[in-house]
Amino acid sequence: MASNGLVYPDEATNTHQEPPLSRTDEVKELLDAVQELIIPFIRAADEDANKKHTGRGLVIPGGPRTTLVEYHSPQKLEQLLDLQIPHEGGGKDGLLDMLRKILQYSVNTWDQGFMDKLYASTNAVGLVSELILAVLNTNVHVYQVSPVLTLIEKHTTRLLASLIGFDSPHAGGISQPGGSASNSSALVIARNTLFPETKASGLGARRFVLFTSAHGHYSLEKAAQMFGFGSDAVKSVPVDAAGCMRPDALDAMVEAAKREGETPFFVNATAGTTVLGSFDPLDAIADVCARHGLWLHVDGSWGGSVVFNAELKASRLKGIERADTVVITPHKMLGVPMTCSFLIGRDLRQFWSAMTLPAGYLFHTTPPTATSIYDLADLTPQCGRRGDSLKLHLALTYHGLPHFSAALSRAFATASHLASLLAASANIVLASPSPLPCLQVCFYWARGGRLSPDGEANGGVTERIARALVRRGWMVDFAPGVHGKMFRVVVGLETRRGTVEGLVRAVEEVAEEEGV
Repeated sequence: MASNGLVYPDEATNTHQEPPLSRTDEVKELLDAVQELIIPFIRAADEDANKKHTGRGLVIPGGPRTTLVEYHSPQKLEQLLDLQIPHEGGGKDGLLDMLRKILQYSVNTWDQGFMDKLYASTNAVGLVSELILAVLNTNVHVYQVSPVLTLIEKHTTRLLASLIGFDSPHAGGISQPGGSASNSSALVIARNTLFPETKASGLGARRFVLFTSAHGHYSLEKAAQMFGFGSDAVKSVPVDAAGCMRPDALDAMVEAAKREGETPFFVNATAGTTVLGSFDPLDAIADVCARHGLWLHVDGSWGGSVVFNAELKASRLKGIERADTVVITPHKMLGVPMTCSFLIGRDLRQFWSAMTLPAGYLFHTTPPTATSIYDLADLTPQCGRRGDSLKLHLALTYHGLPHFSAALSRAFATASHLASLLAASANIVLASPSPLPCLQVCFYWARGGRLSPDGEANGGVTERIARALVRRGWMVDFAPGVHGKMFRVVVGLETRRGTVEGLVRAVEEVAEEEGV
């Protein structure tokens, strides 16, 4: 049969018939097999949790291993993994062998002893959301190929905007691949909004400068060096004894920059600093920004999620509704799978005008208002965009808003309990501000409560104990402090009171064992 010059196979004889697809069966077979590996992995962390109050995790026979991790040097791990790409595919058996190794030698973040970074494990609904995203495997760059995920992103970001206090009909936001990317996008949006000519012409003769807390995240310097400002354009504002930016110092520095012929345009306030967890005084900083016509950005990558709890928001984020842009990263404090971060703004039209560029092969509309922007890649540096907003949306669908408010209250209470236990120890010097601002607790081990005048000696004790804790099933971090490197322990939404009590016991016992 011929049509329009094309020849089609005879349907009766079906001489060109291809074998039927069998992807469904293959997917089911692999999912069943992988489930047999990941369920024991998670169950082991649940069982280990029942032991953590003693100060030790369960030791797995056959090696230097706890549920948390079987830790090896990079060189040793290279040998154990034997990461050779086979010439011929290994099929199901080869895949499962590799997965067994990955699970055996990876850090089990589901374990209560993982208190190392500003995130922890995800949860059941988090796993489901990642599975659905993998099944869909679509790009949330234009509405046509991702209609549902586009609307979910717009709906989720409007919710976050309302929690922040952005009540404009043009408020909303975009998902970003992490807090650093969110900060970078905010910097570009601010510059192109306040100085529209820079979008096409570049920086010109201006010497742009921006301001951030001395305890702010390094992503601001990284963005400045990427975007042509230079890292020296980022001016560190002094902090007070609690680690909060000093508005008076900020105001003086802005005035000084103007006298030097520089062009101040951007202030980055931090809601939950990386080390101490301090919240900058947003209202007072907003006053400075209003006086000088500066863009106020709030890096809430860590602490911004307290908007889900009215009491915590009122005490730590007063004035946040006066910001121009805010970062919230649910994969940190809320247990949503990595990565899931949002840049929220009071006026999404600014995002569009600052970021849009013609690409007729991709974007087919020119939206006049924020409510009609559906091709979301026109608002972001990325063209390839994963549907990360689905992770938060499904978590809210499953748990509801009150769940997160209550979980945050419990977590802050647990962190305060840890701080009180440490403060009561005769051999520990608490370094965190009081009252505790966020979910990390910083301290030094100092026998008899006496720190060495040698900061390197104090830091050496911290590192020695931290390394030894891993063998017991604990993983905690350390960071620079006034008296050398100090412990930084992070409490998560699912951290139990017995866990923090066990950690204090473990630190004391390990210090005895190490003779420090």
